[in-house]
Amino acid sequence: MAEALVESLDREGRGVAHTDGKAIFIEGALPGERVEYTSHRRKENYELATVTAVLEASSARVDPQCPWFGRCGGCSLQHAALSTQVAAKQRVLEDALWHIARLRPERLLSPIAGPAWGYRHRARLSVRLVAKKGRVLVGFHERKSSYVAEMNSCEVLPRHVSDLIPRLSSLVESLSIRTRLPQIEVAVGDALTVLVMRVLDPPSEADNVLLKRFAEEQGIQFWLQPAGPESAKPFWPLAQPDGQPVPEPAYALPEFGVSIAFRPTDFTQVNHAANRMLVRRALRLLDPREGERIGDFFCGLGNFTLPIARSGAQVFGVEGAASLVERAKGNAATNGLAQNTRFAVANLFDPDACRKVLQEAGPLDAALIDPPREGAIELIKALPEGPAGATLRRLVYVSCDPATLARDAAVLVQTQNYHLEAAGIVNMFPQTSHVESIAMFTKAQAS
Repeated sequence: MAEALVESLDREGRGVAHTDGKAIFIEGALPGERVEYTSHRRKENYELATVTAVLEASSARVDPQCPWFGRCGGCSLQHAALSTQVAAKQRVLEDALWHIARLRPERLLSPIAGPAWGYRHRARLSVRLVAKKGRVLVGFHERKSSYVAEMNSCEVLPRHVSDLIPRLSSLVESLSIRTRLPQIEVAVGDALTVLVMRVLDPPSEADNVLLKRFAEEQGIQFWLQPAGPESAKPFWPLAQPDGQPVPEPAYALPEFGVSIAFRPTDFTQVNHAANRMLVRRALRLLDPREGERIGDFFCGLGNFTLPIARSGAQVFGVEGAASLVERAKGNAATNGLAQNTRFAVANLFDPDACRKVLQEAGPLDAALIDPPREGAIELIKALPEGPAGATLRRLVYVSCDPATLARDAAVLVQTQNYHLEAAGIVNMFPQTSHVESIAMFTKAQAS
């Protein structure tokens, strides 16, 4: 064991210290603390370690709210005050922009931070019958392990979902397919909670009775998924008490008069409160105006498309999955926005597809880009060059990886002649080290 003074947090939420010219990354340590640690991996220039004792604690250290913290791998920062978590994430974003792109935003946006607990409206729970424990475990994986953590609650899930964990364990134990049910996906809408059970074998008739009773008693809807995500189908209940079909889950963006329906296996943001604030911030930065032409790339179900269309702008949404595009069209129609929207299916990781879809889009006044972790480098490279950049003078980039945002920002600024006007973080996943961010780029109009 050795001692170190912790200087900062890295992008994984580990404390960073330096000893004899070597960086030490210490799980469970906070900036300003003197800790005792044990290394479990040693390399020439760095070590990976774990705290064994906190000798001088930081004022930012708090007691974890969850009794399973430290064993469950779902959270990594419950020992840090929320303000410390947010500050660390802001630094991760700033460091990525500077070290990767040599960029500093003209202004830093105030962090977007929703509720710290009970926020996670999407989750994938693992299920495993553990003979040694004599029970079925339902929960997240243990930290750095494929084992399922033994847990009876979860502080980042909504309370009614957290309360279901031990009940789901008992339910699965009673099923004939208890060893053929590896996963339960949680999708919480504003008025409906859906549990999607991944079933490798079909339930027996006796299982069906138990599943239906559970759904009715707990006020949830079960879906069964025998193969890939598109195979998921409603199982029970199929109708409401008045005989009407059970609606799809949905979430509202009240500020824009929009409700977005989704299948429980579709991608949606896990944190509804933070997402509402993110959409508001994105629209203020994008500043769509009536009659303008706006591109929404990686548009998904229309999370940004529909609020933009509500402004009176004409929006061109592009997404790689045809099934999501169909649902985005349906959401546009349901919200009375079909006349302001059009959609296309395109692989935005393919250079030729990017050039083709930009030609189809025609001149754009502004664009919003919301890619997955891989970023949007091919789309960025395909944007019109030059000081006028066609007419695309405002670009808002929503990112779930500061490193790929920084890489793409470098091309936007150095090749496409944009200016990084603003950037800030979105604390979409409190109690974890995951960093989401938003940045705004502008281009001067040709004289």
